[in-house]
Amino acid sequence: MTDLQKDFSDTFPILREMIFLNHAGVAPISKPSADAIREYARQAESIAYVDAGWYKRANQVKQAAARLINAQSHREIAFIPNTSTGLSLVANGLDFEPGDNVVITNVEYPANRYPWENLKRLGVELIEVRQRADGRIHVQDVCDAVTNHTRVVSISHVQFASGHRIDLKPISEMAHMAGGYLCVDAIQSVGVLPVDVLASGIDFLSADGHKWMLGPEGAGIFYCREELCKLLRPSIVGWMNMVDADNYGDYQFEFQPDARRFEPGSWNIPGVLGLGASIDLLLDVGIDNVWQRVDALTTQFCEGATRKGYEIFTPRTNPDERSGIVIFSAPERLGGADSHQKIVHELGQDKIVIALREGRLRVSPHFYNTAEQIDRLIEALP
Repeated sequence: MTDLQKDFSDTFPILREMIFLNHAGVAPISKPSADAIREYARQAESIAYVDAGWYKRANQVKQAAARLINAQSHREIAFIPNTSTGLSLVANGLDFEPGDNVVITNVEYPANRYPWENLKRLGVELIEVRQRADGRIHVQDVCDAVTNHTRVVSISHVQFASGHRIDLKPISEMAHMAGGYLCVDAIQSVGVLPVDVLASGIDFLSADGHKWMLGPEGAGIFYCREELCKLLRPSIVGWMNMVDADNYGDYQFEFQPDARRFEPGSWNIPGVLGLGASIDLLLDVGIDNVWQRVDALTTQFCEGATRKGYEIFTPRTNPDERSGIVIFSAPERLGGADSHQKIVHELGQDKIVIALREGRLRVSPHFYNTAEQIDRLIEALP
């Protein structure tokens, strides 16, 4: 197990360049991830596919991804280019009928809205559960929205613009009771929070690797509970999602029985290799340790920012609602929301990177950030 008190500047060289606190945006890749991509480039340049072993390694990455989310098997994992693709696999793969409905919230990132809105053409109703004034999506509100016509509840495990983490288990139980499924946008939780697809009753999960998983853009994971794989009709058909795919001249139109059915063609090998190296790093550190460290850093920030008069919007009273994201606002004496863009800009000039989302400020540290960096951010806030 990796010592979290050590200096991570060799593993994350960005520590020498700036204070990066925007892992809910596009995170820096780890050095092991960059090394894996560089080694791919070296091999691709010098030996092409001869003895490279990339596809064997890619299957090991699937096994690591399965461990990261406690899937039963790597057969439940497919590689995807982004979160939108995984969510669209579900939206376009199920057989919907007029009168069916999909339950979402009114504050989802667009990746988890448009695939479902696209189903309106089929007569599918979109039911929105509204975020309350306290920044929460209340579990009971979601459960109350489920009817016997609900085919899917699709929700973010952690909301990008509030940082609120929702308890998925009662929602999955309600969806299953109604004969539907739970689909989760987990891009803001996988890699920073313990995610357990079995314990939570998750049927489908999608997450790109460029945020908390510390991988490159364009390489993510899609989870489909194995017994549901054959239920989803693949959105895109190619050579690789067929059985006996390597027997090129023997045409056999039969989809793979597991999550490989959602991979129509060649993988993004450099992206997958880079993602795999960072997932291995997270598993080595231990995802429980990652979360314990991030929770401590966000708590430190909230206490310091509150002392300076900033208002924390992210619900944090219940530890089970916390995430790696803290959403906050400047005090009115500084101009309130009107000052936010200026604050982000001025912090950036001081090489402290945070973000602006939906009119509020957002901080999202990872396990390799330090308490000293959080103190510097608090000090730098006007």
